[in-house]
Amino acid sequence: MTREILGLIFVLILVVVALVLTAAEAGLTFLSRARARALRAEGQPGSETLARIMERRELVINELLLLILACHVGAAAVVGAVVQSRFGGRWVVLALPMMVVVIYLITYALPRSWALRDIDRTVLRLAALVSAISSFPPLRWLSSVLLTIARAVLPGRKGTLGPTLSEEELVALLGVAEEAEVIDTEERRLLTASIEFGDTVVREVMVPRTDMATVEADFRVDAATEVSLMNGFSRFPVVGEGIDDVVGIVHVKDLMRATLDDKRDEPVVNFQRVPFFVPETKRVAELLGEMRQTKNHLAVVVDEYGGTAGLVTLEDLIEELVGEIEDEFDNDEKMVEPLADGALSLSAKMPLDEASEVLGVELPEGDWDTIGGLLFAQLGHVPAKGESVEVEGVRLFADQVKGRRIERVRVMAPSRQRSAQAGAATADSSDADSVAAETSTTSTTSTTNGEAGSGSIDVDGPQGATAGSTPSPSPLEDSSSARPK
Repeated sequence: MTREILGLIFVLILVVVALVLTAAEAGLTFLSRARARALRAEGQPGSETLARIMERRELVINELLLLILACHVGAAAVVGAVVQSRFGGRWVVLALPMMVVVIYLITYALPRSWALRDIDRTVLRLAALVSAISSFPPLRWLSSVLLTIARAVLPGRKGTLGPTLSEEELVALLGVAEEAEVIDTEERRLLTASIEFGDTVVREVMVPRTDMATVEADFRVDAATEVSLMNGFSRFPVVGEGIDDVVGIVHVKDLMRATLDDKRDEPVVNFQRVPFFVPETKRVAELLGEMRQTKNHLAVVVDEYGGTAGLVTLEDLIEELVGEIEDEFDNDEKMVEPLADGALSLSAKMPLDEASEVLGVELPEGDWDTIGGLLFAQLGHVPAKGESVEVEGVRLFADQVKGRRIERVRVMAPSRQRSAQAGAATADSSDADSVAAETSTTSTTSTTNGEAGSGSIDVDGPQGATAGSTPSPSPLEDSSSARPK
């Protein structure tokens, strides 16, 4: 009897220990490092110990989980032994399921719910206990050995065994924070842009070479000044034998100074600055730091063969974070323009991710960065105006083509396509009904006139086909004319 009572007391102790450790594990799992630093800055009691725990949080959590598991297994084993000793082995089959329910309620659901009600208070109160437990050398050694074995067994990357957060999950959390009104829409957009900024390469934000405004090396100062006034730009690449031969960068302030010094007839190469070249695969986050450090506001982008791929300005990089920055000289071309038939007219230069967001579909990615590049790749040739292709249920039309370049793309989204098709089907049905009714009326009139003897219809002559009414177009012609061109 005494042994049974001691066993039950031991079970009670294990359950209480598991309860406390589960509360600590839940608090450490859901406490952010930023919040831990904030508690330390506020000087909360126990915050210094908590800060040391957070430095190795993943290891501490695994040590706590090991102890919790040991408490659960130990409690179940002792209960099984006591029941078998007191009532016999047959009752163990009933005792163990009941023990599982008790352990779940008391050592999992209850402590986690209590800890998550006030995470700050939970972790601060239990920080000293957790620190003492995790400092126990045998526990740390055993946990480290087990984690090493687990990493060796797991295939693939040997990463840290603990809570991780990907960029996609972080962006999703920002959306949740916006819905909970913790942050507003503009804050979410800025934070999302900041997260995605590090993955963006220069090729995605540069001005392509076909849109570059340049001045030739033999241009005089007054001619280069006129180019600046016509385009509204303050910096221009100076090219020698062609656009792939960029020899310098000229600033409109240098041109104005030369004009004031009565040097308007001199070539611009006398006032050019050293160009700043960057590869098109460079990360924009790195480029932003370099341009700030070197005080360059314009960089010439080169491809893998050394040719000019385009140019990028400091403004282009900042716009990736804060959105479009427009002044009175910017071209006010609309990136998205709704059309009367329900379609959308998109600029061919619109980035693919923005187009996907506007259309509400995931457009395929590849060696293209824009919606125009996607249309080019899917067609496989230089399109003529009106050519189209269907991608992911969305039909893309080459709406405006200039030379070999697509300027605007007309897009019919799936919902709009279904609406247009339904409208066309309704129109075809109405036209067919009209044709049938008109034919019936004409037949009745002809029969009546024949019986009265007031006239006859010459079915062999040309008048017979047109007498009474003008023929209506066939439903096939209506369906053809209803298709977008």
